[in-house]
Amino acid sequence: MENKKKKQLEILKEVLKYLKKYRIFMALSIVLAAFSALLTLYVPILTGEAIDLILDKGYVDFPGMKQILVEVGIIILVTALFQWLMNVCNNKIAYNVVHDIRKEAFDKIGILPLKYIDGRSYGEIVSRVIADVDQFSEGLLMGFTQFFTGVTTILGTLFFMLRLNVGITLVVVCLTPVSFFVAGFIAKRTFSMFKLQSETRGEQTGLIEEMIGNQKVVQAFGQEENVLEKFDEINSRLETCSLRAIFFSSLTNPSTRFVNGLVYAGVGFFGAFAAIRGKITVGQLSCFLSYANQYTKPFNEISGVVTELQNALACAGRIFELIREEPQVPEAENAHVLKAVDGAVKLEDVSFSYEESRKLIEHLNLSVKPGQRIAIVGPTGCGKTTIINLLMRFYDVNKGSIQVNHIDIRECTRKSLRGSYGMVLQETWLKCGTIEENLKMGKPEATREEVISAAKAAYAHSFIKRLPQGYDTYITEEGGGLSIGQKQLLCIARVMLSLPPMLILDEATSSIDTRTELKIQNAFAKMMEGRTSFIVAHRLSTIKEADVILVMKDGSIIEQGTHEELLENKGFYFKLYHSQFAH
Repeated sequence: MENKKKKQLEILKEVLKYLKKYRIFMALSIVLAAFSALLTLYVPILTGEAIDLILDKGYVDFPGMKQILVEVGIIILVTALFQWLMNVCNNKIAYNVVHDIRKEAFDKIGILPLKYIDGRSYGEIVSRVIADVDQFSEGLLMGFTQFFTGVTTILGTLFFMLRLNVGITLVVVCLTPVSFFVAGFIAKRTFSMFKLQSETRGEQTGLIEEMIGNQKVVQAFGQEENVLEKFDEINSRLETCSLRAIFFSSLTNPSTRFVNGLVYAGVGFFGAFAAIRGKITVGQLSCFLSYANQYTKPFNEISGVVTELQNALACAGRIFELIREEPQVPEAENAHVLKAVDGAVKLEDVSFSYEESRKLIEHLNLSVKPGQRIAIVGPTGCGKTTIINLLMRFYDVNKGSIQVNHIDIRECTRKSLRGSYGMVLQETWLKCGTIEENLKMGKPEATREEVISAAKAAYAHSFIKRLPQGYDTYITEEGGGLSIGQKQLLCIARVMLSLPPMLILDEATSSIDTRTELKIQNAFAKMMEGRTSFIVAHRLSTIKEADVILVMKDGSIIEQGTHEELLENKGFYFKLYHSQFAH
């Protein structure tokens, strides 16, 4: 319980940090809340005075009553204006804080190490940035709207009641702590329930995102039933924890209303005796009963706010966990901006593993001369793609160093390093936008003529022209109606347009037909002239012309040489090659 309280206080402190920026609006909101509450509390006094003007049958002070009604009308209009302005301030605070938190969370995603992204479902991360922040904003808005007004109403009501009659006010004050006890008792038990609800909702979002993105795979393997069962299981857990959270939190309102009923009955009972004894007038009794309602109403609202805040803090906790995550290793001060890259790459005693318990690459050494074509081959899981991740600095080496232009890449800016590579992967990546926008990602300033020229070099121009709007055809990140081969051709054209000094081709033609592949290989051959190129391939026929072939196994380079040299050695490469061409 102590840990839970401590955690809530920490989250609350972080929320207050974001609120500091908008303290002017907060102060204005408090002032407006105070004025609107006090004006609202002044109306029962006027109503009581109006009742006291009804002296007897036929004895009614209509002129005095008319004046009071005009005052009441003016007060109601002014109060409505103040409440509207207060809501404007509260909206400004709540949605600006949400804007700041969401921006900081999205910025953090951009600098998080890939290890964090790879280790979680995308849907769960999306749930934190979207759903949890929305839930938090609703709780925050309700808190500002009702909390300030509620507190002001309670204090103002006590002040006015004390002026009318101290004895009856004491009855009200004595019964008040019961409301606090009930609301506090329930609030303590709802935080963990709302936290579990938020986590389960994130799990469900992750599954939905994964299934929508991989619907073809699900259907191809007939996994619809299994996916539905898994969804039903998560959905049932979400239903259970949501019902528990909402049930316990909903007890707050009726419980405090019961206490409010006791307060109202107590005021009515003691007030009636006071009126009979002539201690107060009937108008004042009416005023007291109105105050009893107004005094207890904020406790209902504040108890509701406490419940919402439990949910809001639980959601805020999850988003703050993301914001507090350690970012990727920051760039060195005065980091080098790589210019005029010649393509010299050197790996010295490199060791790396994704998990400490599972060794992958150990003591790897490699020296690549400018303009060399380096092919990397080996069985699945030997570390080929890992080398690409290290070259691009998606991951940092555990030991050793990687140098480009004789500079350790940890001393270079990531942007200049990655801008020095053109990368075509087996998995295609497209963004929502036009074909032209996708092709110009590496070179935004490129002209339409340059784009068309690159598309022709990648043999993509013919199918692009057949699209409804040609290069202006809008596609989604999934590629819309494009085939996997066509998407890969777009990725190849993208690299051909930017023409960086170094290339990484990871199974770059795996989804292209044989005839087109031969043409692409010729285009690649021209493009690779004078450029350092790293080629990851499973089909060994595509790498015969490489200057150096690295044969990897279990994270180590066990053989290296030209195609002919490796065949002559009759080692692991020899077996790999003949296993592909055995009849």
